[in-house]
Amino acid sequence: MDNLPLDVPFTVAAVQASPVFLNREATVAKACRLIQDAGSRGARVIVFPEAYIPTYPDWVWAVPAGDSDTLDHLYGRLLANSVTIPSQSTDDLCAAAQAANAFVVVGLNECNAEASGTSLYNTLLYIDDQGNIMGKHRKLVPTGGERLIWAQGDGSTLQVFDTPYGRLSGLICWENYMPLARYTLYAWGVQLYIASTWDRGDGWQATIQHIAREGRVHVISSCMALRLSDSPDSLAMKQRFYGQADEWINVGRSAIVNPHGTFIAGPLEAEEGILYAQVDPREARAARSSLDVAGHYARPDVFELVVHAGMHPMISMEYSADESFAASLSDD
Repeated sequence: MDNLPLDVPFTVAAVQASPVFLNREATVAKACRLIQDAGSRGARVIVFPEAYIPTYPDWVWAVPAGDSDTLDHLYGRLLANSVTIPSQSTDDLCAAAQAANAFVVVGLNECNAEASGTSLYNTLLYIDDQGNIMGKHRKLVPTGGERLIWAQGDGSTLQVFDTPYGRLSGLICWENYMPLARYTLYAWGVQLYIASTWDRGDGWQATIQHIAREGRVHVISSCMALRLSDSPDSLAMKQRFYGQADEWINVGRSAIVNPHGTFIAGPLEAEEGILYAQVDPREARAARSSLDVAGHYARPDVFELVVHAGMHPMISMEYSADESFAASLSDD
């Protein structure tokens, strides 16, 4: 019982904002201002949308797959403005989280700096209230056209983080339709469930309500609000492929849901803003008296789930005994 969260209500925030399109530095600066704003209003957990920095690549749904010149150009722009973990960008986000005394979860396009440095992951970065990086989660399966942009994550970044406000974790957009991924988080005791997304339809709203009821968790679903005017007119693809588009490319519909599946904030539609909600950790624990899918409602004698949590590096180095000895001497 010693690892239970605080038994007092606290405030969580779902940020619904547009990025500074394909501009990492400016989007990080905007995120820091939003963190400061939410923190000043008492938010202890602040959640940003999927791929917020430097933008969600919506063009994969608009540009034909055979238009390689346009897609390659946009990928190059996105890669040049992606985030390396750690880096100055993450240092700035960490400093903002510490100043706000808040846990921050932010979606970003992450460069695979551990290997080629030219592939991207759809990543959630977790920062604690002291400004430390707790970890990250790379989306396991990009959906449809997203596979033109993002590589697949692995089980090594599927994890839950202990905080004074409860166990914190989440999945990205349609990862939340992966039953075994959800169950893994339930089995690890998630209480504050992050569902950062680009989706905003009625089906998504029903999904986050279902997750809240299924897992008896508070769900914080943060979605990007993106207008056509948020992308610069200098982008050739804007007139070619978005000429007939509505002003709102994505209306957002961020929301916060309690463990009974009831909306306690939002959905917020067709505007930028920050949703706030009071979360009582006792509510989630009490709700599990009738349904605890990874506890008394589980049947481990019938079902078994194995999570492969190892890393799968692109390259590893092997040395002979003499080379290893020489390397140890040079390190000294």
